[in-house]
Amino acid sequence: MLLKRLRLTLEMIKFEHSVFALPFALTGALLAFRDGGYATAGIWPRLLWIVAAMVGARSAAMAFNRLVDAGIDARNPRTRMRHLPAGLLSRGFAWAFVAISSALFVFAAGQLNPLCFHLAPLALAIVFFYSFTKRFTSFSHLVLGFSLGIAPAAAWIAVRGALDPRILWLTAAVTFWTSGFDVIYSCQDYQFDCDEGLASVPRVLGIARALRVSQAMHISMVACLLALVYTLHLGALALAGVAAVIGLLLYEHSLVKPDDLSRVNAAFFTMNGYVSVLFFLFWAADIFLLKPGA
Repeated sequence: MLLKRLRLTLEMIKFEHSVFALPFALTGALLAFRDGGYATAGIWPRLLWIVAAMVGARSAAMAFNRLVDAGIDARNPRTRMRHLPAGLLSRGFAWAFVAISSALFVFAAGQLNPLCFHLAPLALAIVFFYSFTKRFTSFSHLVLGFSLGIAPAAAWIAVRGALDPRILWLTAAVTFWTSGFDVIYSCQDYQFDCDEGLASVPRVLGIARALRVSQAMHISMVACLLALVYTLHLGALALAGVAAVIGLLLYEHSLVKPDDLSRVNAAFFTMNGYVSVLFFLFWAADIFLLKPGA
């Protein structure tokens, strides 16, 4: 029974979608490793603790979001069959999962360094706060983006023990990327958001203009990535990674039209998984193969 509940919980939080933010967090860690002259002690155990922290934080945030939104999800035809509204999981079990995942995150942060441990409660507060924002601000998409965007900066701190302002370009890039695809995803709930009085960019601007806002956010993402390439003196492979991201984002936006949202899931899930993984592969190759002075 416990294993079944755990499996249902992992389905509820879409555990496999950890791939969205994790590659960017690992990129932040590798950039910090590079900045330290490739001499940072214990890089591999540190990367494992970063992964554990990311999994814990995201799992806690997603389960918390499902709990906070359970009533809304029950009224939304698109989401009424999610695990909590459908009664597949109890609220008590979901709360226990939030507590355990949060504890994993804090413990993993403590294994990294004191600054990570002290910042862990703030990070949890940020990712939990997002769940309430759609009730009062259409900037909820940016709050979600920032919740994922802090990951690479946190990973930099995990490796170097301090924050370098340069890595905030990657925080901004992930924030705009996530915000942009969340705007696309929220177009599905345009009518429901209007009926419920929930705040979202599509509800405020309409679907057509919301998609243009999403495009602007993704252009901003690319600009931030190019700024990071310049600031950290990265090479041709990093630029190739940015080019790959541009191509994937162009295709993602081609899948969604104001009068045809039938391919939103392909744009949201499939393409953004490719974006994060390909970005990481190109940038990791640049970091390891094109070392400064090599």
